[in-house]
Order: sequence, then structure tokens, then C-alpha cells
Amino acid sequence: MKHLLAGVALGVLCGACSSVVDVSATADADIEVVMPERVTDLILQTLPDISAALEAGEVSSEELVTAYLIRIETIDRSGPTLQSVLAVNPNALEDAVESDARRAMGKSWGPLDGVPILLKDNIESLDPVATTAGALALKDNITGRDSPLVAGLREQGAIILGKTNLSQWANFRSNDSMSGWSALGGQVRNPHMLDRNPCGSSSGSGAAAAASLAAGTVGTETNGSVICPANVNGIVGFKPTVGLVAQDYIVPISSSQDTAGPMTKSVTGAAMMMNAMATGAAKADYVAALDAGSLSGARVGVLRFSQGSNADILGRFDAALAVLEAQGAILVEIDEFSPDAENFWGDALSVLQYEFKHTLNEYLASTPDTVTTRALADLIAFNEANAEIELALFDQSLFVASEEKGPITDEAYIAARDTVQAASRANGIDKLLAEHDVQMLVSPSGPLSPRVDPVNGDTWPAWAGAGYLAAIAGYPHITVPMGEVHGIPIGFSIMSGKDADADVLSWGYAYEQASQMRVTPQYLKSAEDRPEIAAAMKAK
Repeated sequence: MKHLLAGVALGVLCGACSSVVDVSATADADIEVVMPERVTDLILQTLPDISAALEAGEVSSEELVTAYLIRIETIDRSGPTLQSVLAVNPNALEDAVESDARRAMGKSWGPLDGVPILLKDNIESLDPVATTAGALALKDNITGRDSPLVAGLREQGAIILGKTNLSQWANFRSNDSMSGWSALGGQVRNPHMLDRNPCGSSSGSGAAAAASLAAGTVGTETNGSVICPANVNGIVGFKPTVGLVAQDYIVPISSSQDTAGPMTKSVTGAAMMMNAMATGAAKADYVAALDAGSLSGARVGVLRFSQGSNADILGRFDAALAVLEAQGAILVEIDEFSPDAENFWGDALSVLQYEFKHTLNEYLASTPDTVTTRALADLIAFNEANAEIELALFDQSLFVASEEKGPITDEAYIAARDTVQAASRANGIDKLLAEHDVQMLVSPSGPLSPRVDPVNGDTWPAWAGAGYLAAIAGYPHITVPMGEVHGIPIGFSIMSGKDADADVLSWGYAYEQASQMRVTPQYLKSAEDRPEIAAAMKAK
């Protein structure tokens, strides 16, 4: 059911191409694909590097789009076979040619003009590409509408390269789901270690950004769906304050928690994308606000209660804290915290179920006539009728539980929403910031990624990090790479209060510039491809 690559004729580039070699080699530096020599290295760089090259006339947008499309075909759909890109935009090359023409006339629309961007496939664009959420029921959902964030990117000249695979329905279909799997796209693979979980629900956006399949990608988060895949794929992920990026024309889960956010190789790239994507009243110039010295004198709350017990993660985290101290930050240890609510997790899930039913019914009612499932109840019936495809690996227990909920006028919903928001805001992040007199809260971004397990579904080790607080509160949160453990990336999280987005980005930038801990994907088949692990696994 996967959409096919469109609009690329490999032969048009032969005059300026390198030779094709074995794409099963393990490192990015070893994977050569047919593309112009001068862009081979450039597409492996960061979004700001690519933007600067366009501005300097070192590369054209048409060349970039063509090179990325070839890389998608070579790495995503064969070779390592990441399955991170669900569909490409047949208009991408034409849009790139128009961008090049603007630039030639000195009429560039901004720093993103001509820069190829991939969107998670729950975000609508007006291009002739379906917005599917990875589901068979939405395979014909071509709406002809731009989500406001896409309109913002397009207004700056960004090229919408296509759509990324995801955990189906943004991972809100089953309590026993498998991150990175969708009926239409199959299982996303982690480019660092192919048998490792890419996390979700923005799995494809995380893997594609890490594997250099676009200059930047867009993910969405309800609770961890930008931060977790950014963490395990070794990239920057930024979850803005809820409402800063408009959520119109995005397949929804929660009106109180949903937000889209950029996923890139650098904090500067994320800030550049936010300048285009943000529309809320608190919007700022996020690039101008980046300051490599912003950690000097800053008071940092170290969330020891959420650091976990994995010795390797603790070592990376302590090393990251040392970087902060070297930049002049003042560390404040926070050893204890628990949500001030008797049934916090039960209420948090109930809120999502109420809001999912309400918002999804509204969304489905707005889709074109080609979509026959017009409400959540229709989806449940559709999946049962197509169980061999949709229910082959796990059930739809969250769908069923959500359908059983009443309207969002129910007192039970309002009480649960108010309870979890108070526990994560006034009695959560706000309280931690105030009581400890700190400006930000830091922790590991998550645990080390486990293996993909189609039998048991997601089976994660004990969790590290407290991103749930920022997710439920609707507050800003960034993850920045802080290295790897046996080839598996791990991230460093920074959270703060409502509308502190520019500050969070700047603190993340300062850490990134001082640490430089991003690692390049190696496309290992498994941990046994690591020499130290291979040696340990053999009988002596």
C-alpha cells in the first residue's frame, strides 16, 4: 500500500554523478549514491549549512531535491531500508525550480527558500499527497489544504519534499502498540542500529532527519512523540509551548497537549524552522535569540529523581552537566518529586481519550468524500473489517476505550483535565522552577532504545526523563544529543515554563555548541555489529 517514489529520473544527472557502490556498507561516509559530486557532502550537513550553500549559489534547490530523492530511494527504500518516508511530493522538483528562479532574480523568500523539508504524515499539505496517519482508512485523504505550519514553511520558500512514516494514528490506537509501525508504511528502522526501536510517534521524522533524507523534518507530540524519536535517533527535537504552532489540519489526539515541532540535526535548524512554523501570540525570532553564552549564570534544576539507574546514561548525563558548569551554569540538585494528584496517570489517559474522540470526529467530518470513515466508530468498524492488515500486530483498545467516553462537557473530563494540568503546571514545572529558584529543568531525554519486537510490542527499559511534565503542561521542551552508548544515541533534555520557547532553544544551543555530541548513523544491523559486543558474545 506504500506510496511510490515519484518524479525522479536518475538518468538526468549522469553527467555529474559519482558511481554507484554497495549501499549495505555500514557508515554514512561509505554509502555513496548517484548524485552530483558537489552535493554529496552537503546533504549530510545541517539545515543552516544547506541554507548558507543555497544563499552562496554553491548548490541549487533542484539539485538538493533530486539528491534527496535519490538518497530516499537508495537508503530508505533499499539498502538499509529504513521505511521512514511514506510518500514523496510529485511537485517537489517543480517547486525547487521556482525557488531557484526566485533566487536568481534576487527575490528569495527567506533562509528556508529552496530547503527540502519532510512532514510527518498526519500533517496536511495542499500537495497531491494523502495525509494518512499511516492508516488504510485515510489512504485517499488528499485534502488540498495546508496546515498553518506548512503554509508558514511554504511562505519562506521551503520545499515540501514529502511525508514521513509514523506510529499509526500517532501511537494512540492500542495499549500494546509497536512504535514506528503503520499499516501503510511498515516498520520504521533506526539508522544507528536497524533492529532498534525508532520510538514514536514521529518515528519516520526522527529517522529521516538522522539519515539525511531531508534538511529538516516536522514531527508532532502529544506526550513524547517528538522528544523520544529525536532522543533515540540522535538528533535535536523541539516541542514548543502548546498553541505556539497552530494545529489546524493535523490529524489530532488532544486539544490540550498536541503540538507540532521541528526535528533537525542542529538547534539553529530547529530555530529556523520555528521562525516559519510559529503563529501564536508569543512568537519570537528564535534564531536571533540563540546565544552560545546563555548558560553563563543560569540556574539549572537537575532532575535527579528522573535520571534512571542505567550507569551508562548516568555517565553521559553527568558529563553533560559538567559541560553546563564549564559554561558558567549553577546546578541545583532536585532529588524528589511526584505528581500531586491521586490518580494522575489514570486521569491523564482519560483526558486523552475524551479529547481524541471529540477532535478526531471533528477532523474526520472535515475530510473529503473519498474518506468513508466519518467518525471514530466508523474507524473501529473499518479496522475490524480489514483486520488482516490493520490488526495484524496489535489491537485497537485505545480506540474502543475512547469511543466509550462521553462528550467533553462531561464533568469527569473537566475534573480530570484540571487535575492533571494543575499537577504538571502550578504543582509541577512552575513549582519546581520557583521553589528551587531555577530557570530550567534538565534530565536525560529517555532510556536507551530497545529492539523492535513485533511479538510483544514496545518493551522499554525503566524510563529516564520527565518529559511527561512538559507534555501534559503544554510547556516547551528540547532534546539535544549527548552522545551514545554502544552505538545507540542518547539525548539531554531541557524544559521550562510556558512561552519560554526562545530561552529553551537558546540554552539547548549553548549546550550543543559547547558539547558537539551528535553522532553519525552507522546503519548497524544489530548491537552484535559493535566489536566490543561481538567479542563479549562469543564463548571463551
